[in-house]
Amino acid sequence: MKIISLFCGCGGMDLGLVKAGHKIIYANDNDKDSIETYKKYFTKKFKISPSHVHLNDVKKEKIKDIPNGDVIVGGFPCQGFSIANTFRKDKRSMERKNNDLYLEMIRIIKGKKPKYFIAENVPGILSLGGYKDKDAKKRKMGRIFTSILSDFQNIGYKVKWQILNAAEFGVPQSRRRVIILGTRKDIKKDFIHPQPTHSIEDDLFLKKTPTLWDAINDLEKIKLGDKKILNHDGSKHKVKFNGYIGNRVTKKNKVSPTIVGRGGGTGGPVIIAHPNGKRRLTVRETARLQAFPDDMFFCGPVSSGYRQIGNAVAWPVAFALGKILKSLN
Repeated sequence: MKIISLFCGCGGMDLGLVKAGHKIIYANDNDKDSIETYKKYFTKKFKISPSHVHLNDVKKEKIKDIPNGDVIVGGFPCQGFSIANTFRKDKRSMERKNNDLYLEMIRIIKGKKPKYFIAENVPGILSLGGYKDKDAKKRKMGRIFTSILSDFQNIGYKVKWQILNAAEFGVPQSRRRVIILGTRKDIKKDFIHPQPTHSIEDDLFLKKTPTLWDAINDLEKIKLGDKKILNHDGSKHKVKFNGYIGNRVTKKNKVSPTIVGRGGGTGGPVIIAHPNGKRRLTVRETARLQAFPDDMFFCGPVSSGYRQIGNAVAWPVAFALGKILKSLN
């Protein structure tokens, strides 16, 4: 199917969809480093035309300038919705910068009328705005999330949502994300969520999810900064274990905690500690925990590399979604 990708970032979602056999016909983001990363990798690896990749504020994109596609995907910016953001409980949260960008996604879906859409966000979005009553709390339907789903339904789509954990799709990281799927109301075959392929625990029917150490142990023999491994350098900030995100003990025999794009109110990236407790993970090690391939170079300064990876969708999740889409074609 032909994919229109909004808020594409460095391309985590798109990588999974392309690997599943779909074609990116339009990609947009307003972050320069992310778009440079995207262009360098996707134009070379998958022969996507550079003219299909746009560095621009989505609010400035005109409907007529976007090609017609079968599917629109978008992980609308989630910093204001994330538990990692200390401002999340602010009563003005819906007024904060970027939190209304889902409306731009709705504007474009309404204008292009694709068969399907995928919207991705953090679990923190579920409780935003509080709950109307006990039943809404039990169903994890906060006021703002309920409003977002209604907005998608009101433009002509059947909507389903579910929390998917990337670890259940072979990613060596616990990464829970809300995945909203939309099917245009005149389409008979509904877009549904994929079933897990992996398990953190031993399971007779599922593959075992690789651990953090499975993902990065071969890099131990390579000197930090060695140009033979792309982006194998990182933060010089000292490790201090205090229980907060980025300052928690990591264990070799477990999956990684969630990689985040930022934290606190300062906008700086939060980098997970290496299991040896002596340093933080490099950009490449962090990329490994998101399942990004080693030949994908993250452009910009080190802090930007961390941020691009932390804001991305783990591509194996997108691949599983892409396989479902292929079955609907």
